[in-house]
Amino acid sequence: MQALQYDSYGGGAAALKHVEIPVPSPKKDEVLIKLEARSLNPIDWKIQEGVLRPFVPCKFPFVPVGDVAGEIVGVAPGVEAHKIGDKVVSILGATTGGGLAEYAVAQAKLTVTRPPEVSAAEAAGLPVACLTALQALTDAAEIKLDAVGKAKNILITAASGGVGLYAIQLAKLGNTHVTATCGARNIEFVKNLGADEVLDYRTAEGSTLKSPSGRKYDAVIHCTTGIPWSTFEPNLSENGKVIDITPGINAFLTYALQRLTFSKKKLVPWFLNAKGENLEFVVKLLKEGKLRTVVDSRFPLSRAEAGWAKIMEGHATGKVVIEP
Repeated sequence: MQALQYDSYGGGAAALKHVEIPVPSPKKDEVLIKLEARSLNPIDWKIQEGVLRPFVPCKFPFVPVGDVAGEIVGVAPGVEAHKIGDKVVSILGATTGGGLAEYAVAQAKLTVTRPPEVSAAEAAGLPVACLTALQALTDAAEIKLDAVGKAKNILITAASGGVGLYAIQLAKLGNTHVTATCGARNIEFVKNLGADEVLDYRTAEGSTLKSPSGRKYDAVIHCTTGIPWSTFEPNLSENGKVIDITPGINAFLTYALQRLTFSKKKLVPWFLNAKGENLEFVVKLLKEGKLRTVVDSRFPLSRAEAGWAKIMEGHATGKVVIEP
């Protein structure tokens, strides 16, 4: 089968090589999927650049990408929830990858049936980005997505990106007031997703993160880098949290110091814990029209390196999708 792989850390899009490799065989509790769409995430190029070593090491050569959708063409022993012919969406392991290929094996427990109302591209956009947004909101920020919970003020940074666009939509299913940051060209886009207030992060006013209506944030879903705790702290409510989904060393140091000093305001480093039930939940929301995937651009597998370069630029509005 056709695939793209890299042989060492670094090199960006230019290091991706088109190769012919054997179709993988599913092992116990796995399924084989003929891929119809894949979506790229910043974690894909960060793994390539070695940013996540030693936590996410690569075994070279490595076929990257973990968000996929397609049709099951093989089922291993132990799999009862799926059968050949099922249309599905799945999240592959970060260290195993395999998505930039014509076929991929996936854990059955992290594979969910895709209803006909949901396209492969729409579904492929969900796993990493939408599940990160969901868990950050419901687990870390403790927001109930039922519109009747306690009212909360939320800030979402980099709101036009993959996690941000889902975070806005999910947050608005709850009883929330959402302030969002983005560049000037995406302000109307972010408003249309449901944000109540939008800040242009490039302006002097926007860079302070102050709510235009004077609200203090109960939670911040922080989807970018380069903003110090000192900028967040004065904008938080008494027990406000910053949920940092791209934490660096400074985030962990701040977190540790706050625990030692019993600070009421907290920075919380957050990592996705992929769960099949979460994926099933957001697919259902997509089917019901309560959530949508926004596709920035599409590339064929033969030009996947162009999509890789796009995601590395960091300015995609929505998801970058690779299709057959």
